[in-house]
Amino acid sequence: MPIVHMTMIEGRSFEKKKKMVEAVTDALVASLDAPRESVRIIINEVPAWHFAAGGVLKGEPK
Repeated sequence: MPIVHMTMIEGRSFEKKKKMVEAVTDALVASLDAPRESVRIIINEVPAWHFAAGGVLKGEPK
């Protein structure tokens, strides 16, 4: 059973997350020959100020 943990900055719409889940599931089914119903995806959303790249925070508390 493939399990994907996805961490992203909060704020994306339900529709965008749904599209991403479908695409990741399709990729795992195609590349691993995994049964579609066995794919698990966990989405962790973090505030932008909890995410940094290159030593720079991506946002500030509101």
